[in-house]
Amino acid sequence: MPPAPTDSLDAARGSVGVNAPAPNLRRRAVGWAQRLRGAGPIAGLVLLCIAGTLLNPDFATWDNAMNVLTRTAFIGIIAVGMSFVIISGGIDLSVGSMAALIAGSVILVMNWVAPHVGSPLVAVLLGMVVALLLGAAFGLAHGLLITRGRIEPFIVTLGTLGIFRAYLTYFANGGAITLDNALADVYGPVYYGSVLGIPIPIWVFGAMALAGGFLLNRTRYGRYVQAIGSNEQVARYAAVAVDRIKILTYMLLGCCVAVATLLYVPRLGSASPTTGLLWELEAIAAVIVGGTALKGGEGRILGTVVGAILLSVISNILNLTSIISVYLNAAVQGFVIIIVAFLQRGRR
Repeated sequence: MPPAPTDSLDAARGSVGVNAPAPNLRRRAVGWAQRLRGAGPIAGLVLLCIAGTLLNPDFATWDNAMNVLTRTAFIGIIAVGMSFVIISGGIDLSVGSMAALIAGSVILVMNWVAPHVGSPLVAVLLGMVVALLLGAAFGLAHGLLITRGRIEPFIVTLGTLGIFRAYLTYFANGGAITLDNALADVYGPVYYGSVLGIPIPIWVFGAMALAGGFLLNRTRYGRYVQAIGSNEQVARYAAVAVDRIKILTYMLLGCCVAVATLLYVPRLGSASPTTGLLWELEAIAAVIVGGTALKGGEGRILGTVVGAILLSVISNILNLTSIISVYLNAAVQGFVIIIVAFLQRGRR
């Protein structure tokens, strides 16, 4: 074959030179867009903190910061697990009711075990194990109903939302289940104690967030979760064990609910039908505000942490000022979910 004319080669090189940068520019544009979306929650949190300080100088104190982060820990830990569920394309509406039932069950177990073992500490430790087992079991039930039963996650968790809270109300006989005083004295430091001046719930929240970030971004399981949320059918074709990953994801969320509940119980030393009320709203709001796509496939644990703190800061500012009634906290969170969902409508 005769060599190509020089003019043809020059034209080919020219066309490559002109067209090659286009994909790179598109990739850079997408990368910058993702960075801007990721920075959005952080920028919002910074602006809220500045506004809170201007509205009330007490907002910028160390004690108030520790109070905000401690209150954030419960929802934040649940939101870490919820991030995996939403990224995988699922949802769980039952986490508040699940927390209530776990709290009541743990208190009943501790109260029953303590006289038999003769040690409040052993009773508390056994209660913690029971909480983790219950959380994993509830998550397993959700996963099996969704994967094997082929029922939508919304329907499954909407049903268990009522089931869990009804059983707690039944066990409490419509009232409250209270932890014995001797057990409360031993268990109290889990919430009220601190290490290096930082309350224990904050340390646990930080550890759970770091573990969640590692699991999502540095493990095969995390990549599978994102792949399933992006396109479940393609993930199946790629030999991903979709059902198993989904079951593990709901079990992970159940364990996160159990950990959050274990931190919450010593705060009041009791469980009632109102325990964990609207926690599902707050956890989902934290995940969505943190930038996780509602349709799944994309999200960051750091964004979820920032989202949880941001919502707590909003509530704290409302408590410290008289802008609107503190009774409208849930309404504010609801508006935040709707606004962020509206802004996300163009994504996937």
